[in-house]
Amino acid sequence: MVDHHPRTQATERRQVAALPWRRGADGIEILLVTSRETRRWVTPKGGRMPGLTDAQAAAQEALEEAGIEGLIGGTPLGTFRYLKVLKRRAPRWCVVAVHALEVQVEHDTWHEQAERERVWVSREEAVRRVDEPDLKALIAAFEG
Repeated sequence: MVDHHPRTQATERRQVAALPWRRGADGIEILLVTSRETRRWVTPKGGRMPGLTDAQAAAQEALEEAGIEGLIGGTPLGTFRYLKVLKRRAPRWCVVAVHALEVQVEHDTWHEQAERERVWVSREEAVRRVDEPDLKALIAAFEG
């Protein structure tokens, strides 16, 4: 039997992501940002960081990429895979552990502000905007 979803392959990079959320008047809202290279809608994500837990690293990425801070969940909601396409390097598969981040502070200015857009959308709209099927499923199932 072939396992089409093995854990992490040697060629895959491990990454962490935040799923920024808040309760709005009409239910859960999700904050998405654009990726720098392809301008797709994504959740804040990046590499693991020495000296930080994966949850802390995910919170740091959210601060840098979206200018937000809040309560980060220590246990991942789940994982998703995506093919990271870079202009000057070969594409590479990444497996991303996603941590819920209940947003409490939204800064007017932030580190990557000039490189990204950010937007609050309904959970359903977030599912429509992101491309990765496993991330769509994580967002769709998220209850806060």
